[in-house]
Amino acid sequence: MRLLVTGAHGFVGGHLLDHLRAEHPEVEVFALIRPRAGAPGRPGEAALLEADLDDAPAVAAAVATARPDRIVHLAGQSSVHHSWIDPGATLRTNVLGLVHLMDGVRASGLRPRLLVVGSADEYGIVEAGSAPVREDAPLRPLSPYAVSKLAQGLLALEYAVPGGPEVIRTRTFPHTGPGRGEAFAESSFARQIVEVESGRRAPVLSVGNLEVVRDFTDVRDVVRAYWALLERVSTASVARPETVYNVCSGRGVRLADLLARLIALAGVNVEVRQDPARFRPADIPVLVGDPSRLRAATGWEPTIDLDRTLADLLEDWRVRLGTRRVAR
Repeated sequence: MRLLVTGAHGFVGGHLLDHLRAEHPEVEVFALIRPRAGAPGRPGEAALLEADLDDAPAVAAAVATARPDRIVHLAGQSSVHHSWIDPGATLRTNVLGLVHLMDGVRASGLRPRLLVVGSADEYGIVEAGSAPVREDAPLRPLSPYAVSKLAQGLLALEYAVPGGPEVIRTRTFPHTGPGRGEAFAESSFARQIVEVESGRRAPVLSVGNLEVVRDFTDVRDVVRAYWALLERVSTASVARPETVYNVCSGRGVRLADLLARLIALAGVNVEVRQDPARFRPADIPVLVGDPSRLRAATGWEPTIDLDRTLADLLEDWRVRLGTRRVAR
């Protein structure tokens, strides 16, 4: 089997390469990365291909080189916060990037099975009593990022005509773990805590809205879900609008409680201060998903509990920052 992974240099891409190397060494992996982005941190045996999603001929050339049987499309702009700063770039990368990839697949004459990763942000504000949210819930995107992911998924279905690629879509809820970028709240918390425990920072944490409730899954469980979808979903279920899959744990945690768990795991004394600059223009109060459809289709279950995820995130920041704990 030949697999093309777009965005292989990113957070989820790196963990997917790890999973494939450990569990599926028979898969021939082609890792698509941005030009001059540098190789993925742990490419393993993957063959590296360079193409910017905005460059249609380069994307088509990469597809023609890989000639994949499977594609996992992870590349794109993934920050809600950044999408408010530059909505045009977010839409261009996430929507036109998908168009360029699908046009490349069409030009290649191949019919791969293609996983298009969407976002739980597509649901927007969920009505009271509707959580955990199911895949048939109304879609009410509240940010340019969410709009781009909704458009991306719908466009992918337009290419899934008879004789075209087999498209599988997800709406993936928040996920974290080692390697998570600090643009995301829980990773920012972890970095600040590590800086405090190493004496690099005064014992004050800067945070945004801590009252939101989110459904966090460990990224290592998420990539297992992606692979399970590619391998186990029946061909008859592929590309139907109703067969998008929530990837989530089904359990919500208030961000304030997640922060408290990080602080307890690190064993530091800190003051928490809210910073208005860290608040989003629009925020979803509660976003918790129902993973029943994914479970029924693949048998997937999350296996890594949140405390282990957070402990690994803290340790990852200690490695990245080259810190050691200061005795107190």
